[in-house]
Amino acid sequence: MGNKSFFAVLIVLIAGLVLFNSVFIVSEKEKAVMLRFGEIAKADIPPGIHFKVPIMNTVTKFEGRVMNLDTRKERFITAEDQFLEVDSYVQWRIDNTRKYYQATSGGQKEVAMNVLANRVNDGLRSEFGKRTQNEVVSGERDQLTAIIKERVDTVAKEQLGIEVLDVRVKGIDLPQDVSENVFRQIRTAREKEAQEKRARGKEQAEIIKADADRQKIVLQANAYKEAEEIRGEGDAEAAKIYANAYSKDPEFYAFTRSLKAYEDTFTNGGDLMLLEPDSDFFRYLNNLKGAAK
Repeated sequence: MGNKSFFAVLIVLIAGLVLFNSVFIVSEKEKAVMLRFGEIAKADIPPGIHFKVPIMNTVTKFEGRVMNLDTRKERFITAEDQFLEVDSYVQWRIDNTRKYYQATSGGQKEVAMNVLANRVNDGLRSEFGKRTQNEVVSGERDQLTAIIKERVDTVAKEQLGIEVLDVRVKGIDLPQDVSENVFRQIRTAREKEAQEKRARGKEQAEIIKADADRQKIVLQANAYKEAEEIRGEGDAEAAKIYANAYSKDPEFYAFTRSLKAYEDTFTNGGDLMLLEPDSDFFRYLNNLKGAAK
Protein backbone atom coordinates (compact mmCIF):
# COMPACT_ATOMS: atom_id res chain seq x y z
CA MET A 1 0.00 0.00 0.00
CA GLY A 2 2.89 2.31 0.78
CA ASN A 3 4.57 1.62 -2.55
CA LYS A 4 1.34 2.21 -4.44
CA SER A 5 0.91 5.60 -2.74
CA PHE A 6 4.47 6.53 -3.56
CA PHE A 7 4.06 5.63 -7.20
CA ALA A 8 0.76 7.52 -7.33
CA VAL A 9 2.35 10.65 -5.95
CA LEU A 10 5.28 10.23 -8.33
CA ILE A 11 2.96 9.86 -11.30
CA VAL A 12 1.03 12.95 -10.25
CA LEU A 13 4.28 14.92 -9.91
CA ILE A 14 5.51 13.75 -13.30
CA ALA A 15 2.16 14.58 -14.86
CA GLY A 16 2.19 18.02 -13.25
CA LEU A 17 5.74 18.65 -14.46
CA VAL A 18 4.84 17.53 -17.97
CA LEU A 19 1.74 19.72 -17.91
CA PHE A 20 3.74 22.68 -16.60
CA ASN A 21 6.30 22.28 -19.36
CA SER A 22 3.55 21.81 -21.93
CA VAL A 23 1.84 25.14 -21.28
CA PHE A 24 3.19 28.57 -22.25
CA ILE A 25 1.63 32.02 -22.32
CA VAL A 26 2.15 34.72 -24.93
CA SER A 27 1.19 38.20 -23.66
CA GLU A 28 -0.18 41.02 -25.80
CA LYS A 29 3.24 42.70 -25.64
CA GLU A 30 5.01 39.71 -27.15
CA LYS A 31 5.38 37.75 -30.35
CA ALA A 32 6.51 34.12 -30.40
CA VAL A 33 7.54 31.18 -32.56
CA MET A 34 7.41 27.49 -31.67
CA LEU A 35 10.34 25.30 -32.70
CA ARG A 36 10.44 21.57 -33.22
CA PHE A 37 13.98 20.29 -32.73
CA GLY A 38 15.33 23.74 -33.75
CA GLU A 39 13.11 24.18 -36.82
CA ILE A 40 10.16 26.58 -36.86
CA ALA A 41 6.98 24.59 -36.41
CA LYS A 42 4.60 27.50 -35.81
CA ALA A 43 5.12 31.24 -36.31
CA ASP A 44 3.18 34.35 -35.34
CA ILE A 45 1.61 32.69 -32.31
CA PRO A 46 -1.22 34.94 -31.09
CA PRO A 47 -1.51 36.14 -27.45
CA GLY A 48 -3.02 33.63 -25.01
CA ILE A 49 -2.40 30.19 -23.46
CA HIS A 50 -0.84 27.57 -25.74
CA PHE A 51 0.47 24.03 -25.50
CA LYS A 52 3.66 22.39 -26.67
CA VAL A 53 5.29 19.00 -26.48
CA PRO A 54 8.05 19.05 -23.89
CA ILE A 55 11.56 18.30 -25.14
CA MET A 56 10.32 18.24 -28.73
CA ASN A 57 9.10 21.85 -28.80
CA THR A 58 10.69 25.07 -27.56
CA VAL A 59 9.28 28.58 -27.68
CA THR A 60 11.16 31.81 -28.47
CA LYS A 61 9.53 35.12 -27.62
CA PHE A 62 10.23 38.59 -29.01
CA GLU A 63 9.24 42.15 -28.14
CA GLY A 64 5.92 42.81 -29.84
CA ARG A 65 5.65 46.53 -29.19
CA VAL A 66 7.02 49.43 -31.25
CA MET A 67 10.76 49.85 -30.77
CA ASN A 68 13.03 52.84 -31.37
CA LEU A 69 16.40 52.79 -33.05
CA ASP A 70 18.65 55.82 -32.59
CA THR A 71 21.23 55.61 -35.33
CA ARG A 72 24.69 56.95 -34.75
CA LYS A 73 25.53 60.29 -36.32
CA GLU A 74 26.78 59.85 -39.89
CA ARG A 75 28.42 62.20 -42.36
CA PHE A 76 26.76 62.58 -45.76
CA ILE A 77 27.57 64.74 -48.78
CA THR A 78 25.02 66.90 -50.58
CA ALA A 79 24.62 67.65 -54.28
CA GLU A 80 26.93 70.69 -53.99
CA ASP A 81 29.65 68.58 -52.28
CA GLN A 82 28.86 69.94 -48.83
CA PHE A 83 29.40 67.58 -45.88
CA LEU A 84 26.66 67.34 -43.27
CA GLU A 85 26.44 65.33 -40.06
CA VAL A 86 23.00 63.74 -39.74
CA ASP A 87 21.38 62.26 -36.63
CA SER A 88 18.28 60.12 -37.24
CA TYR A 89 16.00 57.61 -35.58
CA VAL A 90 13.67 54.79 -36.71
CA GLN A 91 10.48 53.36 -35.22
CA TRP A 92 9.90 49.72 -36.06
CA ARG A 93 8.24 46.48 -34.93
CA ILE A 94 8.32 42.82 -35.84
CA ASP A 95 5.89 42.01 -38.63
CA ASN A 96 6.76 38.43 -39.58
CA THR A 97 8.21 36.31 -36.77
CA ARG A 98 9.34 33.52 -39.12
CA LYS A 99 11.43 35.86 -41.28
CA TYR A 100 12.63 37.79 -38.25
CA TYR A 101 13.83 34.61 -36.48
CA GLN A 102 15.59 33.32 -39.56
CA ALA A 103 17.19 36.66 -40.56
CA THR A 104 18.46 37.51 -37.09
CA SER A 105 20.02 34.17 -36.14
CA GLY A 106 17.33 33.21 -33.70
CA GLY A 107 15.82 36.60 -32.92
CA GLN A 108 18.88 38.61 -31.93
CA LYS A 109 17.67 42.20 -31.69
CA GLU A 110 21.14 43.65 -32.21
CA VAL A 111 21.43 41.96 -35.60
CA ALA A 112 18.12 43.45 -36.73
CA MET A 113 19.04 46.92 -35.51
CA ASN A 114 22.44 46.87 -37.21
CA VAL A 115 20.92 45.82 -40.52
CA LEU A 116 18.14 48.39 -40.17
CA ALA A 117 20.61 51.19 -39.33
CA ASN A 118 22.70 50.35 -42.38
CA ARG A 119 19.62 50.42 -44.65
CA VAL A 120 18.54 53.81 -43.26
CA ASN A 121 22.02 55.27 -43.67
CA ASP A 122 22.22 53.97 -47.24
CA GLY A 123 18.89 55.65 -47.99
CA LEU A 124 19.94 58.92 -46.39
CA ARG A 125 23.24 58.92 -48.25
CA SER A 126 21.46 58.38 -51.57
CA GLU A 127 18.81 61.05 -51.01
CA PHE A 128 21.21 63.63 -49.57
CA GLY A 129 23.41 63.21 -52.64
CA LYS A 130 20.50 64.30 -54.84
CA ARG A 131 19.71 67.48 -52.90
CA THR A 132 21.34 70.73 -51.90
CA GLN A 133 22.06 71.71 -48.32
CA ASN A 134 19.11 74.11 -48.21
CA GLU A 135 16.74 71.45 -49.53
CA VAL A 136 17.68 68.82 -46.95
CA VAL A 137 17.76 71.29 -44.06
CA SER A 138 14.38 72.89 -44.62
CA GLY A 139 12.80 72.61 -48.03
CA GLU A 140 12.42 68.87 -48.63
CA ARG A 141 13.15 67.14 -45.32
CA ASP A 142 9.66 65.66 -44.92
CA GLN A 143 9.66 64.43 -48.50
CA LEU A 144 13.13 62.96 -48.04
CA THR A 145 12.22 61.02 -44.88
CA ALA A 146 8.99 59.75 -46.47
CA ILE A 147 10.95 58.33 -49.42
CA ILE A 148 13.50 56.68 -47.13
CA LYS A 149 10.78 55.26 -44.86
CA GLU A 150 8.99 53.65 -47.80
CA ARG A 151 12.19 52.26 -49.28
CA VAL A 152 13.55 50.89 -45.99
CA ASP A 153 10.15 49.45 -45.02
CA THR A 154 9.98 47.45 -48.25
CA VAL A 155 13.48 46.03 -47.81
CA ALA A 156 13.04 45.39 -44.07
CA LYS A 157 9.82 43.41 -44.60
CA GLU A 158 11.36 41.27 -47.31
CA GLN A 159 14.67 40.60 -45.58
CA LEU A 160 13.99 40.91 -41.84
CA GLY A 161 10.24 40.54 -41.33
CA ILE A 162 10.24 44.05 -39.83
CA GLU A 163 7.75 46.85 -40.40
CA VAL A 164 9.27 50.34 -40.42
CA LEU A 165 6.72 52.79 -39.02
CA ASP A 166 8.67 56.03 -39.20
CA VAL A 167 12.06 57.48 -40.14
CA ARG A 168 12.97 60.91 -38.84
CA VAL A 169 15.99 63.19 -39.05
CA LYS A 170 16.61 64.58 -35.57
CA GLY A 171 19.40 66.96 -36.45
CA ILE A 172 21.56 68.18 -39.30
CA ASP A 173 24.85 69.88 -38.47
CA LEU A 174 27.98 70.92 -40.23
CA PRO A 175 31.05 68.86 -39.28
CA GLN A 176 33.18 70.48 -36.60
CA ASP A 177 36.05 71.38 -38.92
CA VAL A 178 33.64 72.75 -41.52
CA SER A 179 31.68 74.67 -38.87
CA GLU A 180 34.84 76.34 -37.61
CA ASN A 181 35.80 77.31 -41.16
CA VAL A 182 32.29 78.65 -41.87
CA PHE A 183 32.24 80.62 -38.62
CA ARG A 184 35.69 81.98 -39.42
CA GLN A 185 34.50 83.11 -42.84
CA ILE A 186 31.38 84.68 -41.35
CA ARG A 187 33.44 86.47 -38.71
CA THR A 188 35.89 87.74 -41.36
CA ALA A 189 33.02 88.95 -43.54
CA ARG A 190 31.36 90.70 -40.60
CA GLU A 191 34.63 92.34 -39.54
CA LYS A 192 35.19 93.55 -43.11
CA GLU A 193 31.65 94.89 -43.25
CA ALA A 194 32.14 96.62 -39.89
CA GLN A 195 35.40 98.21 -41.07
CA GLU A 196 33.71 99.45 -44.23
CA LYS A 197 30.85 100.93 -42.23
CA ARG A 198 33.27 102.56 -39.79
CA ALA A 199 35.25 104.01 -42.71
CA ARG A 200 32.06 105.35 -44.31
CA GLY A 201 30.96 106.72 -40.95
CA LYS A 202 34.33 108.42 -40.43
CA GLU A 203 34.14 109.89 -43.93
CA GLN A 204 30.63 111.20 -43.27
CA ALA A 205 31.79 112.58 -39.93
CA GLU A 206 34.64 114.47 -41.62
CA ILE A 207 32.23 115.84 -44.23
CA ILE A 208 29.78 116.95 -41.52
CA LYS A 209 32.59 118.46 -39.43
CA ALA A 210 34.00 120.34 -42.43
CA ASP A 211 30.54 121.65 -43.29
CA ALA A 212 30.00 122.69 -39.67
CA ASP A 213 33.37 124.48 -39.58
CA ARG A 214 32.51 126.26 -42.83
CA GLN A 215 29.11 127.29 -41.49
CA LYS A 216 30.80 128.45 -38.27
CA ILE A 217 33.22 130.68 -40.21
CA VAL A 218 30.40 132.07 -42.34
CA LEU A 219 28.26 132.76 -39.27
CA GLN A 220 31.16 134.40 -37.43
CA ALA A 221 31.98 136.53 -40.47
CA ASN A 222 28.36 137.57 -40.90
CA ALA A 223 28.07 138.27 -37.18
CA TYR A 224 31.28 140.34 -37.18
CA LYS A 225 30.11 142.24 -40.25
CA GLU A 226 26.74 142.89 -38.66
CA ALA A 227 28.39 143.92 -35.38
CA GLU A 228 30.71 146.34 -37.17
CA GLU A 229 27.80 147.80 -39.05
CA ILE A 230 25.83 148.25 -35.82
CA ARG A 231 28.90 149.66 -34.08
CA GLY A 232 29.48 152.05 -36.95
CA GLU A 233 25.86 153.15 -36.88
CA GLY A 234 26.12 153.58 -33.09
CA ASP A 235 29.31 155.63 -33.35
CA ALA A 236 27.76 157.75 -36.06
CA GLU A 237 24.64 158.25 -33.94
CA ALA A 238 26.78 159.09 -30.89
CA ALA A 239 28.86 161.56 -32.87
CA LYS A 240 25.69 163.14 -34.19
CA ILE A 241 24.30 163.44 -30.65
CA TYR A 242 27.58 164.88 -29.39
CA ALA A 243 27.69 167.35 -32.29
CA ASN A 244 24.12 168.45 -31.65
CA ALA A 245 24.82 168.82 -27.94
CA TYR A 246 28.01 170.80 -28.56
CA SER A 247 26.33 173.10 -31.01
CA LYS A 248 23.56 173.90 -28.52
CA ASP A 249 25.80 174.45 -25.43
CA PRO A 250 29.55 174.18 -26.05
CA GLU A 251 30.36 175.04 -22.43
CA PHE A 252 28.15 172.27 -21.01
CA TYR A 253 29.59 169.82 -23.48
CA ALA A 254 33.14 170.76 -22.40
CA PHE A 255 32.08 170.37 -18.75
CA THR A 256 30.65 166.86 -19.23
CA ARG A 257 33.72 165.81 -21.16
CA SER A 258 35.92 167.07 -18.32
CA LEU A 259 33.88 165.13 -15.75
CA LYS A 260 34.30 162.01 -17.85
CA ALA A 261 38.04 162.62 -18.00
CA TYR A 262 38.18 163.11 -14.18
CA GLU A 263 36.27 159.88 -13.66
CA ASP A 264 38.50 157.89 -15.99
CA THR A 265 41.64 159.37 -14.42
CA PHE A 266 40.85 158.94 -10.73
CA THR A 267 39.38 155.45 -10.99
CA ASN A 268 42.17 153.74 -12.91
CA GLY A 269 44.20 153.00 -9.76
CA GLY A 270 47.22 155.23 -10.49
CA ASP A 271 49.21 156.62 -7.53
CA LEU A 272 51.02 159.51 -9.25
CA MET A 273 50.06 162.20 -11.78
CA LEU A 274 52.31 165.05 -13.00
CA LEU A 275 50.50 168.04 -14.46
CA GLU A 276 51.06 171.79 -14.67
CA PRO A 277 49.01 173.71 -12.08
CA ASP A 278 47.55 175.93 -14.73
CA SER A 279 46.82 172.93 -17.01
CA ASP A 280 43.53 173.00 -18.80
CA PHE A 281 42.82 169.62 -17.07
CA PHE A 282 42.14 171.50 -13.81
CA ARG A 283 40.06 174.16 -15.46
CA TYR A 284 36.84 173.25 -13.66
CA LEU A 285 38.61 172.42 -10.39
CA ASN A 286 40.36 175.77 -10.14
CA ASN A 287 37.34 177.82 -11.18
CA LEU A 288 33.78 176.84 -10.34
CA LYS A 289 32.56 178.70 -13.41
CA GLY A 290 35.02 176.90 -15.62
CA ALA A 291 36.54 180.09 -16.97
CA ALA A 292 40.15 179.92 -18.00
CA LYS A 293 42.65 181.98 -16.03
